[in-house]
Amino acid sequence: MASNTLVSRRGSTPRKSARRTSDGGAERARQRTLISPAQLGRPRGKAVYWIVFGLVMVLFTAVFLGPLYWMVTGGLKTTQEVVQSPPTAFPSSLHTENYSQAWTVMDLSKLLFNTLYYAFGALAFQLIFDVAAAYSLSKLRPIFGKVILGMMLATLMIPATVLVVPQYLTVLDVPLVQRNLVNSPWAIWLPSVTNAFNIFLLKRFFDSIPGELLDAAAMDGASPLRTLRSIILPISRPILGVVSIFAVVGVWKDFLWPMLTLPDPNKQTLNVGIYSLASGVPENVLIAALTIASIPTLLIFLLFQRNIMSGLTAGGLKG
Repeated sequence: MASNTLVSRRGSTPRKSARRTSDGGAERARQRTLISPAQLGRPRGKAVYWIVFGLVMVLFTAVFLGPLYWMVTGGLKTTQEVVQSPPTAFPSSLHTENYSQAWTVMDLSKLLFNTLYYAFGALAFQLIFDVAAAYSLSKLRPIFGKVILGMMLATLMIPATVLVVPQYLTVLDVPLVQRNLVNSPWAIWLPSVTNAFNIFLLKRFFDSIPGELLDAAAMDGASPLRTLRSIILPISRPILGVVSIFAVVGVWKDFLWPMLTLPDPNKQTLNVGIYSLASGVPENVLIAALTIASIPTLLIFLLFQRNIMSGLTAGGLKG
């Protein structure tokens, strides 16, 4: 009996030592970084670390904020100062009237209204149809659902410029209804609905919702539509906010498609309108107009950046 106990104790010792060794290796692997904690604790290592960190931050700040600074200050300069070489880092005098002139001469209020009208119309259609498609693929489990999802995701591999010609021919003569959609908001709204990326984001989020909630709703007699409206949508506010931002920004920054489908100057978007009027205004006024056109999207990102990040990562983990 004593010998068996001794053997068992001796046999357990290698297992414990192996376990401690593996735990120590895992701990060292978790602590392994570009600069070891020992080097970082030294004055020289700490100084090198902060110098490299500061240089990287300054470089990235200059790369991302440099064009914005040049655009804002360019709208405050005179025409001669904008085109001179080498360019000046600071305006010699502030000409804020360039912004008011750009607003009136280029009729930015009308272009801004047109863009908002198209953007929020596209948002409404995407929320209706993309949510319905993602909910069907995630929870209703239709036949060949995975095949349909795979075909949708395959469209993300196709460059957008390749689809311009077939989409334009479709807009010129819509099948079945035989209607021309050029110079109508439907030319912007309908193509924006077919957004495979937004459908994939919504489906991934819906997949993370526990099935027990839907089962409980079904036991209470709720239909799939009632379940979507009363349970799924209230839970999905983060991802719906992300899709909404993507929909608005996508229409706001688009240039080629509105230029082809909206040739009427009274119906053009902000980007197309500024481009069509660029040759008739000075360079500083044009830069001021571009600055005004960039402000709404920058504000959207600054105000909702936390919602964007939380919505993108909300459906990443299940449990």
